[in-house]
Amino acid sequence: MTKTKKSLAGSAIELAVIVGIALGLALAIQAFVIKPYRIPSGSMLPTLHINQRVLVDRIGSHFSSPGVGDIVVFHPPKQYGECANPNEGQNQSGQDGSQACDAPQKQQSSETFIKRVVGLPGDRLSIHNGHVIRNGVAEKDSYTVPCDSGGACNFPATITIPHGDYFMMGDNRPDSEDSRFWGPVPKSWIIGKAFFTYWPPDRVGFL
Repeated sequence: MTKTKKSLAGSAIELAVIVGIALGLALAIQAFVIKPYRIPSGSMLPTLHINQRVLVDRIGSHFSSPGVGDIVVFHPPKQYGECANPNEGQNQSGQDGSQACDAPQKQQSSETFIKRVVGLPGDRLSIHNGHVIRNGVAEKDSYTVPCDSGGACNFPATITIPHGDYFMMGDNRPDSEDSRFWGPVPKSWIIGKAFFTYWPPDRVGFL
C-alpha cells in the first residue's frame, strides 16, 4: 500500500472516530444534560404555543428543587384522567366547598407534560377564578388566560400539598388537564426545567 493510500485510510478512520465521539456526546447530552421538547397542546398558552420547541435542563433537578413559577417537563400519573380520591378534583359546577385533588397517585405515565409549578411541598392552596391562593397570598399570574367560571376555575376549599410533591397547572387555566384534577406530582417524576425556547424564530429567548 502506498503512503497516499495509507494516509487516506488513516484519515477515514480518524473521521469515523470523530463522528462517533460527536454522536456519542450529543446523545449523552440529550439523555442527561439538555433535551429538546415540542409543545403538544395549548395548555400553556399564551406562554407556549402548540409546536413551539423548548430546551429542558435535565441535570439541574438532581441538585435543586423546583420553585414556584418554574415551567417544568414531567411524567403525569398513569391515570391522569382521575383523582386518586374520587371525592376530589371533580369540580364541574364551580360550587363552593369543592377542592382540587390533593391525593398523589403511585404510578407514573410514560407520557410527558409541561406545566408551571404553582405549589410546593407543605403549601396550602386554593383556586379562585383560576387564580392560585398560596399560603394566603394570591399568585402573580399575568401570564395566564382568564378563567372566570366553570369547574376548572374554582376550587375554593384549601388543600395542603404533601411532602415531596409539587402542584402543577397550565397557564391556559380554562383548558388545561393538570394537578387540579389528578393531584400533585412527586419530585422524582420531574424531568427538568424548561429554560429556553428556540423555535419558532420569532419566539426565541429565555423562559
